[in-house]
Order: sequence, then C-alpha cells, then structure tokens
Amino acid sequence: MMAVNKVKEIAIDTNEGNRRETLSKLAATAMTSKLIKRNTDFFTKMVVDAVLSLDQDDLNEKLIGVKKIPGGSLTDSLFVNGVAFKKTFSYAGFEQQPKSFQKPKIVCLNVELELKAEKDNAEVRVEQVSDYQAVVDAEWQIIYRKLEAIYKTGAKVVLSKLPIGDLATQFFADRDVFCAGRVAAQDMERVVQATGATVQSTCSDILAEHLGTCGSFEERQIGGERFNFFEGCPEAKTCTLMLRGGAEQFIAEVERSLHDAIMIVKRAIKNHTIVGGGGATEMEVSAYLHRFADKNIPHKQQAIIKSFAKALEIIPRQLCDNAGFDATDILNKLRVEHRKGNTWSGVDFNNEGVTDMMERFVWEPALVKINAIQAATEASCLILGVDETIRNEESAAPQAPGQALPPGAAQRALRGRGRGMPRR
Repeated sequence: MMAVNKVKEIAIDTNEGNRRETLSKLAATAMTSKLIKRNTDFFTKMVVDAVLSLDQDDLNEKLIGVKKIPGGSLTDSLFVNGVAFKKTFSYAGFEQQPKSFQKPKIVCLNVELELKAEKDNAEVRVEQVSDYQAVVDAEWQIIYRKLEAIYKTGAKVVLSKLPIGDLATQFFADRDVFCAGRVAAQDMERVVQATGATVQSTCSDILAEHLGTCGSFEERQIGGERFNFFEGCPEAKTCTLMLRGGAEQFIAEVERSLHDAIMIVKRAIKNHTIVGGGGATEMEVSAYLHRFADKNIPHKQQAIIKSFAKALEIIPRQLCDNAGFDATDILNKLRVEHRKGNTWSGVDFNNEGVTDMMERFVWEPALVKINAIQAATEASCLILGVDETIRNEESAAPQAPGQALPPGAAQRALRGRGRGMPRR
C-alpha cells in the first residue's frame, strides 16, 4: 500500500542520536492529554527506566509490577529497580525475624510449611496410646525435616506461594531467617526473574544453583502499609512502580496513563522508528497521494486515490474541532506547508496555527500510524463488500414494548385466518 510505504519512508530511526532522550519525549507525548500532565517530567523518567530495565529481547510489560498506595502526593511515587510487594499474612513469631539483609540467599517454594494431621488418603489403626503418640511424632518429624532441609541451604529469605504456619515462622525466627507465605504468583514470578532463583515444589535436594540472591533485602513502611523490597538484583529484568496519591480512583487513573506511556515506549524500542504527531503524518501522506494521483493515474482510479487522501485529513480536522479551532483555515495552511516540503507541519495547539511537530517533540511510533491506516482500510473494504445487502427498514426500526399497533394493523394480521374452513 502506497500510504504505508510513505509512512515507512518518512519515519526517523530512534537509534540515531540520544536514544534515552527520544524515548522520554515519546513517553511525554503519551501523557500530555492525561491527568498527570503536570508531572510529566517526573513520570517520564520512571516510565523509561521501567521499560529499559526489562529484557530488551522480550520486553514483557507484565514484569513491571505496579503497587497502588493511597496517601501522599504523586511525587512520592517510587521506582524500584527490583521487586517490592506488600507484606503477606504472618503468624506469631514474625516480629522476632530480622527485616534486613545484605546479599542474602533466597529460596522460592511452592510448598505448604504448616503442621497438619494427615486426614486425606490416610488410614491409621492403633491399639495402644503409644502407637497414637508415634503417629503424632511422625507428623512433627515430617514438618521438622522440611524446615531443617531449608535451613541447611543457607537461605536467609524463604518465600512460598502456599501458607507458612506458626511453627515454621517461629522456627525461622529462632535462626534469624525471614519467611513469607501466600506470596502472589505474579510477585513470585518477578522475584524469580530478578534474583535468579528457581521455584521448588519439594524441600529435599535443594541445590545451591536453585537459590537466588540480591544486593539487599529490607521490609519498609510506605504509607500505611509495609512492603518487602528486593533491590540490587544481579539479573534484574523486572521492576516495580509504587504509585502514591490521594484517592484510589485517582491512582487507578495514573496507572492507566503510565500503562499507555509504557506501551508507546515499548513499541518504539521494538521498531526503532518514529513519526510526527499532530496530524503531520496524515497530511504528508495525503499530499503525497494527491500528487501521485495527478501525475500517474489518468483513469477513474484517480478519484479513488484522491478520496482516500482526503479521508486522511479527518485526523487534523478532528484535532482542530477538539481544540475549538477553525479547522478549514488550519487545514488550508497545512496543505500549503506540505506542498512546500515541510514534512512535519502539524496542528499547533498553543498558538492556534501550524508548527513543526519534530521540533515540538510531538512524536509517535511509526508502527501506530501503520496499524491505524491498515485497520481503517480493512474496515472500509469490509463495509463496501456488504454495500449491496438488502434490509427491511421497517423491521430494523426499534419498537418500544407495549407500543400500540398502527391503524388497520390488527385487521391485516387476522386477515385470511380460517380461510377454507367450514362455518358453523
């Protein structure tokens, strides 16, 4: 398609020059229409740091954890180059555990460390009290063997997706080991990614290579909640954004705004090319198609190409309408600028005119424009493909419940009933 090829031709490679500055400008563009536009500089750095901390071959945005903490101001938000999650439910004895380590070994489990009687799939027949006591002792030995096996690994931080009971909590507290049970699966996955640990489903045969590590572990108070921080991770391919704000609804809106910016930066890194916003790209492609149709298409297809080119002008026109500008006047100015060869001339919202979008840092990933043009073209072809479909306008009209029938409708409905039947 000529329009897509033109976008690819005018696109600028972000690998040239200062890459971080380019990504920051893209993130800022995505935030200009959001509630956080007053804090654009603050959140722009946070977004770029978050995306660059991911595995650049994968760029899985799900590994960017977002924790919402009501209270404080927006600028109290934190970027953690590692993992942070809310303190999990804990039993008695947790207060005696140390809450800070330097370069600790970390073990991640999918094992329940809780003393429980064997009730399922077990039948024990005893004839003496001593036999019953032996069964109880065996249950205690099972849990103690698990705890001893974990302690012998040398791990100072024990995490599990399943509960860690009061017995295990006290056991670890006596040995200066931190433990946390019921860790969310997503948080556990991020800990594994950052620390290099491997989730174990058994407490036996835990080897040194199954353990993870980090520069520092600490439990800290943020607002009204306590969080566990894993920082300085050697294999950190994940991060955490801790958002603060006055109300939960406002923080949720901040999260959505940051997600949009993160996706824009991610696409820019994957595709390396950007174009100007503010309707500049659409006007340039439109001008190119008009010139191409005038010079090379002598038959009826010229009208088709010109109609396609004119349809692209709806973007800058809509931008003008949204800002309350005179769309006809600004579109005429844009057509003149693009005929002069000013590729990046777009709508200037500050001065109600036209300006160079690249100089104003109004940028967008080229892939966004290409996808938009392709999707709009496919939708148009689909609509035109069913243009000859016959439909009944009367049956398509909505009819309210209980609405009275028009005069004569009842007689027409009953007409012909009983025709051919003998009368009494």
